[in-house]
Amino acid sequence: MLNSREEVLSLTKQLVGINSIVNTEGEMVIAHSLYTLLASYPYFAENQKNLVLEQTIDDYHERYNVLAFVKGTKKSSNRTVILMGHTDTVGVGDFNQLYEYAFSPDEWMDILKNEEIPNTAREQLDSGDWLFGRGALDMKSGLSSHLFLLKYYSEHPEELEGNLVLVAECDEEDSSNGILSALKTLKKWKKEHQFEYVAAINADFVAPRYEGDKNRYVYKGTVGKLLPSFFVTGAETHVGAAFEGLDPNFVIAELTRQLSYNPELCNEAHGEVTVPPVSLKQIDLKPAYDVQTALSAFAYYNFFLHSWTPKDVLEIVTKQADIAFQNAIKIYEERYQRFCEVSGQKFQPVSWKPRVITYEEMDQMLKLTHGNTYTNHMQEFKYDLLNDETLDIRMYAARVVEEAWKWMEDKNPTIIVFNSSLYSPRIEITGKNENENVLIEALEKAVEDIQPSYEYPIVVKNFYPYISDMSFMALSDDDKDLAPVADNNPSWGSKFFVNYQDIRDINVPVINIGPYGMDAHKKLERMEMTYSLEIVPNLTNKVILTILNKG
Repeated sequence: MLNSREEVLSLTKQLVGINSIVNTEGEMVIAHSLYTLLASYPYFAENQKNLVLEQTIDDYHERYNVLAFVKGTKKSSNRTVILMGHTDTVGVGDFNQLYEYAFSPDEWMDILKNEEIPNTAREQLDSGDWLFGRGALDMKSGLSSHLFLLKYYSEHPEELEGNLVLVAECDEEDSSNGILSALKTLKKWKKEHQFEYVAAINADFVAPRYEGDKNRYVYKGTVGKLLPSFFVTGAETHVGAAFEGLDPNFVIAELTRQLSYNPELCNEAHGEVTVPPVSLKQIDLKPAYDVQTALSAFAYYNFFLHSWTPKDVLEIVTKQADIAFQNAIKIYEERYQRFCEVSGQKFQPVSWKPRVITYEEMDQMLKLTHGNTYTNHMQEFKYDLLNDETLDIRMYAARVVEEAWKWMEDKNPTIIVFNSSLYSPRIEITGKNENENVLIEALEKAVEDIQPSYEYPIVVKNFYPYISDMSFMALSDDDKDLAPVADNNPSWGSKFFVNYQDIRDINVPVINIGPYGMDAHKKLERMEMTYSLEIVPNLTNKVILTILNKG
């Protein structure tokens, strides 16, 4: 086994020491620092074209990826393994006035010794085998493992049969602009150097899946994610005459009750089940206070998938929205009737009927009705809306739907279903081709070889359960199943666009071998050093060598 612990720990502390919160200047700083570090290695000083610092494409922030490759000399081979990991982190608002220590692990752990923290965290802190700090787990220790291996083979290319490519990408924690830009460089290198990409290895964090779980997981493939979004219109009224209108907040509340935590919306594949959807935003779109009910409301929900396509999900959530709308009107009518009984007012049967349409359906309807007048107006509106820097792609999409709704002649209450964010494709590694077979066998053999060196079980699972840039290394959906991603995203082509063909052009099976720890994205984020600094690099190395030696 490679003696990796001290060097990977040193690299981890160095990277954690750089504040690289997503969508801040820190993403530039860490990329330049990483580039400078790699450029100092003799191999890259002699092979300068093998190392690049590249700004992301079509991005609203200035930030950079670092990409590098080492060509093995043991035997001439085009077989190439991609090592990938992100350089950004989430924010540190949860650290409050101690936020500066989030990036200084040793000082932060000294502070924690005198803080009230949970017993498990206390025991781990006192053990001396855990490192605390923002990014220590997610995922600077994983990236450091990759850096260690890249440096090792840059010094020992005679031990490498084939090639290693490193992708250290920015913006994983928000919109994946980093990996989507890096795909273009990977395509270019594929052509220029005849690289045959046969596998990708991500090093994102892994964690216990339940209380008392002692397993350390490695994953073949990854969960996918969509963000089904809903624009809900009601019938406005003065609150003093509440039953003369329909509050869209009431409808959207029922929609959340129908979708959030609903086990029927879990997607099972290969014996593994996604967690159900949960609400990530729920608001009305009133700009200011008055005593009129809101005209419209907006919500979106996290939606994980293992085997469902975007087309499947659109059909599923549209059906769920219809159920929620029916329930909302039924409850409304029952409460209205009871109110009339206690108040002595005359009950009038409710005339509204559930109406659920997709954004694509509404857009086509309006194009047929209003022609170029509508189309030109919306193009101009979208262009002007780009000047509002307060809008992320999700709120931008909501505003586009809101504007299009103004053109609808039938203003009866409606739920409009659309996508307002990035689609992260699911990846299933099943052995359906030679590269997948080789990767599965290499992973299983590596785990078998390494397990005796580590006390806790190392368990192989099928789907990495968190959103990561793994999703953009392969694509399972055909064009028909993928079409709703663009056709039902109001931001598509203006504020937002993904060239999924770039993913098809790389199309490499991907696994995750990452650091183990707890409380990622939280104040007590921490990683176990023995597994993360010793087992992870050696497990990854064995997979690399087995794959490349298959040539």
